[in-house]
Amino acid sequence: MRWLLPLLAALMLVQPATAQDRMPPAPYAYTQLDDPELEEQARELMLTLRCLKCQSQSIADSDAPMAGDMRHQVRTRLAAGESPDEIRAWLVSRYGDYVSYEPQVSATTWPLFVIPIVLLLLAGTVLLRRVGKRGSVEDEGEEPA
Repeated sequence: MRWLLPLLAALMLVQPATAQDRMPPAPYAYTQLDDPELEEQARELMLTLRCLKCQSQSIADSDAPMAGDMRHQVRTRLAAGESPDEIRAWLVSRYGDYVSYEPQVSATTWPLFVIPIVLLLLAGTVLLRRVGKRGSVEDEGEEPA
C-alpha cells in the first residue's frame, strides 16, 4: 500500500512529458506548399529558425514534433499572406530570441554582441602591457657597450 502513492505520483509526472509525442503531426509539418515560390520562402525561413527541442538543428532539419509544428506554422502563415519577416517576428515574440539563428540587436541581446569585443580589447591591453614591461626590463639589464 505504501508503494501506491509514489507510483501514482511518478505516473502523473511521466504522462505530460509524453503527451505531445502522441499527437498526430500538423498537416504542413511534412507536406510542402503547392506554390514553389512560397515553399522556397518557407524553406529559407525554416533554415534560419532553431528547433527548441534539438537546439543544434534548424526546424527544416529536425524530426522533433515541435519542429514539425513550427514548420506547419511557417507554411500556414506564408500561405495566408504573411511575409517571412512577420513570421519570424511572431515566432521570436512567442519563443524568444533564442529561436532565431540570426538574432537582432535589442535591449536583451546587446551584451552578446558587445561583451566579446570588450574581452578582446581587455586581453589585447593586458598582452601589450606585459610585452612592454618585458622589453623595458630587458633594456634596463643590458650594459652599454
